[in-house]
Amino acid sequence: MDVDIRDQITKTNALACLECGKCTSVCPISLFRRNNSTNKRYSPRVMLTKAIRQHYNSLFQDYDLWSCLACKKCEEYCPSGIHYIELMQTLRLGANRSGFDGKCSHSGALQTLSRMMMSENLQQNRLTWVTTDLKTSEDGEILYYVGCAPYFDALFTDLDLSTLDAAKSSIKILNRLGISPVLLSNERCCGHDLLWNGDGQNFKMLAEKNVIEIEKVGAKTILFSCAECLSAFKNLYPDYGFAVNAELKHMAQFLAEKLSTNELKLINNEMELTYQDPCRLGRHLGIYDEPRQLLSTSQEEADVSKHFHEMKQHGKKSLCCGVSAWMNCDVTAKSIQTERLKQARESGAEILVVACPKCQIHLVCTMKDKSIKENCEIEIRDISSVILERMG
Repeated sequence: MDVDIRDQITKTNALACLECGKCTSVCPISLFRRNNSTNKRYSPRVMLTKAIRQHYNSLFQDYDLWSCLACKKCEEYCPSGIHYIELMQTLRLGANRSGFDGKCSHSGALQTLSRMMMSENLQQNRLTWVTTDLKTSEDGEILYYVGCAPYFDALFTDLDLSTLDAAKSSIKILNRLGISPVLLSNERCCGHDLLWNGDGQNFKMLAEKNVIEIEKVGAKTILFSCAECLSAFKNLYPDYGFAVNAELKHMAQFLAEKLSTNELKLINNEMELTYQDPCRLGRHLGIYDEPRQLLSTSQEEADVSKHFHEMKQHGKKSLCCGVSAWMNCDVTAKSIQTERLKQARESGAEILVVACPKCQIHLVCTMKDKSIKENCEIEIRDISSVILERMG
């Protein structure tokens, strides 16, 4: 274990730390704890220093080991090019092997769900939401990876939202484009959250099972509505020896390509929109332009951007939705989410568009929280549902 961490310290360039504090100055956890006068401080630099000095016992038992959102904002500003997020992942794996875990939200229900999906004899009834108006296939070149949306909707009924709207809208759009996507009846959780919880062993088991299921249908392109699922398949699976032999795209990327070739046509946009950059889609994968192209473009508009409004923090400087891997949903997370909702309202938009179901869940949860005194009401919709409406 110690050798793994030392190797990662070298690999992530952690020894080049200048102790300038720029990472701490932009870290959402650090900033919002300070704003709330929370006694406990957080600093990426301090965590990195503890790892370099091999203070593993105190580090593994530190609540702050699990506080990092892995939003990657610190890396955008680090003058030494340190890969802090990779180091944090290794430290959590080490902590898990030593018997330490983070503080899971929702009593660990989401983590338990992910581990249940590793069963060899798993028989899911996960496609009951597919209605007769949705045309799908059992094999073909284009596969739509649904993710855990069917289970999210069951777990978060109190929020009165449907993350499955993203899946339904995506399939309807694909049908209009002449595509009947493949859906996997025994698809598993992508494992993203388990890995960030430090559970590398079970993450690898889920990755292997997903790759096997995908290879059976021979898909050449896999489409995602969840930014974290895409990040897992594209960034994490190859690192653990489970690269998928297919082109991996978020729905926003796929539709932006269809827009550029005039295969997708959008009617005049009368909706006042703003867009939440998911950390995994933006800073982790560098996908910023395609969602904006879809939201601000119309074949009928002279001024293509008049109904699209950027928030104060957007693109590479975008503010995270406040919770990562279903851990540490606390007063700091609520403060981050409240600020993000305020920025959405202040932009002049009527609708906050998301490209990840978890962004939607976290932001809606805070918006409906009666203990939040500030007015942060705004309609929140997935990008595919907005594009479907604009197809007329």
